[in-house]
Amino acid sequence: MIKVVSYSLCMLLASISYVSAQQTAIYSHDLKEFDRAIALYKDKQYQSAQILFDKVQSQATNQEVQADCAYYIANCAIRLNQVGADAMIEKFVADYPTSTKQNQAYIEVAHYYFDQGSYPQALQWFDKANTDSMSAADKEKYNFQKGYAYFTAKNNKEATKFFNQVVNSPTYGSQAKYYLGYMSYETDDYNSANQYFDQVQDKDKYKEKMGYFQADMNFKLGNFQKAIDLGLEQLPKSNAEEKSELSKIIGESYFNLNQYEKALPYLQAYKGKKGKWNNTDFYQLGYTYYKQNDFENAIAQFNKIIDGKDHVAQNAYYHLGECYLKTDKKQQALNAFKTASEMSFEKKIQEDAYLNYAKLSYEIGNPYQSVPSVLNGYLDKYPNSPFKQEINNLLIDSYISSKNYKEALVLLEKNKAPENRLAYQKVTFYRGLELYTDGNFQEAYALFKKSIAENKDAKFSARATFWKAETEYNLDQYNEAMLSFKQFLNLNEASTTPEFKNVHYNLGYSYFKLKEYENAIKHFSDYIAVGKDDKVRLTDAYLRLGDCNFISAKYWPAMDAYNKTIELKSVNSDYAAYQKGISYGFVGRNDRKIEDLEKFAVTYPKSQYADDALYELGNTYVNENNEQKAVATYDKLIATYKTSSYVAKTILKQGLIYYNNNKSEPALGKFKKVAAEFPNSPESLEAVATARLIYVDTGRVEEYADWVKTLSFVEVSDSELDNTMYESAEKQYLMNNAKQAISGFSSYLAKFPNGLHALKSNFYLAQLYFADGLESNAVKHYEFVVGKSRSEFTEQSLARLSQIHLKAKDYTKAVPMLKRLETEADFPQNKTYAQSNLMKAYYEQEDFNNAEMYATIVLANTKVDDRIKSDAQIIVARSAIKTNNEAKAKLAYAELLKIAKGELAAEALYYDAYFKNKEGKFEASNTAVQKIAKDYSGYKFFGAKGLVLMAKNFYGLKDSFQATYILESVIKNFTEFPEVVQEAQTELDFIKTEEAKRNSSITN
Repeated sequence: MIKVVSYSLCMLLASISYVSAQQTAIYSHDLKEFDRAIALYKDKQYQSAQILFDKVQSQATNQEVQADCAYYIANCAIRLNQVGADAMIEKFVADYPTSTKQNQAYIEVAHYYFDQGSYPQALQWFDKANTDSMSAADKEKYNFQKGYAYFTAKNNKEATKFFNQVVNSPTYGSQAKYYLGYMSYETDDYNSANQYFDQVQDKDKYKEKMGYFQADMNFKLGNFQKAIDLGLEQLPKSNAEEKSELSKIIGESYFNLNQYEKALPYLQAYKGKKGKWNNTDFYQLGYTYYKQNDFENAIAQFNKIIDGKDHVAQNAYYHLGECYLKTDKKQQALNAFKTASEMSFEKKIQEDAYLNYAKLSYEIGNPYQSVPSVLNGYLDKYPNSPFKQEINNLLIDSYISSKNYKEALVLLEKNKAPENRLAYQKVTFYRGLELYTDGNFQEAYALFKKSIAENKDAKFSARATFWKAETEYNLDQYNEAMLSFKQFLNLNEASTTPEFKNVHYNLGYSYFKLKEYENAIKHFSDYIAVGKDDKVRLTDAYLRLGDCNFISAKYWPAMDAYNKTIELKSVNSDYAAYQKGISYGFVGRNDRKIEDLEKFAVTYPKSQYADDALYELGNTYVNENNEQKAVATYDKLIATYKTSSYVAKTILKQGLIYYNNNKSEPALGKFKKVAAEFPNSPESLEAVATARLIYVDTGRVEEYADWVKTLSFVEVSDSELDNTMYESAEKQYLMNNAKQAISGFSSYLAKFPNGLHALKSNFYLAQLYFADGLESNAVKHYEFVVGKSRSEFTEQSLARLSQIHLKAKDYTKAVPMLKRLETEADFPQNKTYAQSNLMKAYYEQEDFNNAEMYATIVLANTKVDDRIKSDAQIIVARSAIKTNNEAKAKLAYAELLKIAKGELAAEALYYDAYFKNKEGKFEASNTAVQKIAKDYSGYKFFGAKGLVLMAKNFYGLKDSFQATYILESVIKNFTEFPEVVQEAQTELDFIKTEEAKRNSSITN
């Protein structure tokens, strides 16, 4: 059938055809530009492509073209990292919800970020995509990449889920199995890891990495030989980091197989994690050296383990102790065993370490706690130890051998078991000696009595008796001392003691102090007969023998003894020469007396007795009626020794010579000089009395009265009452009725404050108050005496005032008194006392220059004993330290070390160690510190400071364990010395910071 189309329909079709043709032309133009943009996009010219897509989109009328342009514009923005690119993708999806490229947009962006390695961003876009319409290939790619992105985020659960979806994929299966195996390896699921790795073993891409993992897994599974085989196979193919890790696996595997020689090079080749080892690494290398008897290298590794708190550290410290013992480093071994004994991870090691620690403490001393307390601690903790008897024996002996008598005494006082009584007797004796050396005589005395009371060892009973006598002597209990020395002499064991050789010398002095000179002569003579080896005591014994004979009016024997003193060139030769000269006068040999005294002035011009000699020489000339020479000698004394106590007497003597020769005016001149310059002195009173005779004889009584009115110390009208009141008080004083004497002198001074006897009354009253312990009451009376002109009481008053102010630590008042005493003292011991205390007072006032000056003066005095020399040396040394003159301090402490005892010896040893540390002589410095610990453990301050030095020495010797252990022990055990603890903490922090740079086990 032929169909016919109407005109109107044709016209409509024509019209549609025209419009369609027109649109096709435009669309074709858009596609051309669009295709150009696509080509640029594919060529990765994203900027140009984006511009062209933007142009096409703006001109296109077709919604699909517009949607595609929006898709590509956003994709270009993503690839160009433009701000707001993510929002452009989201806008594309929102503006064109029906676009077929919506899901593709998410996937493309996700793939782009994945390819860039931006896995967190890739995951965000993968999560937006829908996999329903994806092809199988696209879905595999999606699952693998998303799984890998989760893998990099360490989200193993999600990664495993997506990897499992492609595990059989020809494209991604091997990679997925590799990563699944790796995740199993990371979570210690080695069986699964091995299964996965076995399935990709033939893939060269992963083989190298898997070789390392499989070696490590076998190591961790305890398959050490297989780990070694795999590791050795993998080693040549590995980079530097992997070689380090594989060396560790191989070395530790050999280590676990006890093949230490083979382990060594591989353990050495390990570089650590991020360049750091941990305590286990150091232990294994150290133990490898230890098993090959290379103890020095073992120590070098073990001692890097610090802050260890596990079974590895306990083992390391125990073996470190053994290595130290093998290399004869017992102090270091002590610390290592102590540390191991404080850990309970392995009980047998703990007990054995404690045993070694206890034995070493006994052998070399313990700087942290007393040796007896260490041994007691072991017995308390291990009462059933097979070594119980051995430790018990050491414990009893340790009370003596440790030399820490103070702490030993505390322990023994708590445990007075019968088996400890002998140790108690010895410890009380030795602690008494320490206190005696430190000048603590009262406490020493009590301990010597306790030692005697035990009476377990006759020899120690004898020695304690001797030192009890010595202490009594130093407490001015001379009668008790004499009886105790005689008791010692009668003991059977006395002759076997080191003290026996000095007993007659000491008895001689006891009798001398008791003024029993005949007995003193006997004992000094007995000592001289046997005391040939001690020149100092021998010469002193001759000197005292001379004095005893002199006092007993046995002048010829006295002169013989004095001559022996001079022959022996004693430091007291000047005194002996003076006494010998005086003695000639008493045997009627004034010619020889004059000769000796004149010779004395030439031989000993700077002697303390030079003024005495001149005074006696002048008196002898008077006795020989050679008044001209007498006056000339007196003039020489006055001119040369202006501060001498003889000046007043000498001027008075000259006045009397003139008076006896009827030379009234010269005599009056001398008497008035005495009264004016030495008011209230006995000489001034005699001068006034003799001057009165001259005035009466010459009829010049009114002139005398006018003169006397100018003298404050003469109250003529009340002289009888003055004398009566004074004599009453003096009588009580001489009868030793102290209370009545104080009352009498006080009454006298209230009535006659400037009376004839005011000087004596003030002095005697001061002496009474001082003896009664009322030192503050005595001060004003001593001050009255020293405020007057020089008298026979001045020197002792200055000494007493100095003593009182020093005791009160009032150095401002003490120094002026000491300065005067130094200048005015006639007795050498008072001058020495003044100088030695001036150096101490200036030091306390931080006047180090004057302190050093006086210390130098004291040291130059050959007559001072070692105790005072020690004081002087310590002042020089401490002053030098305070003024940063370390060179001078070093010399002073070295000299001190030769003579010091007790705490001063501990201080000198500390500085010996200190200077050796500064010079880098670490071993020698440690030796000095060890001597403090062993011989002066009772002086804890210097023990603690010495330990800090020892820690620095060990760190200088590259022994970090010793350094940190010692510092931690100081911090723990010496809290009573906060400044030392702070120094230890600062040093410990520094060392740990340094060690943490190489040891990852250390935490600050």
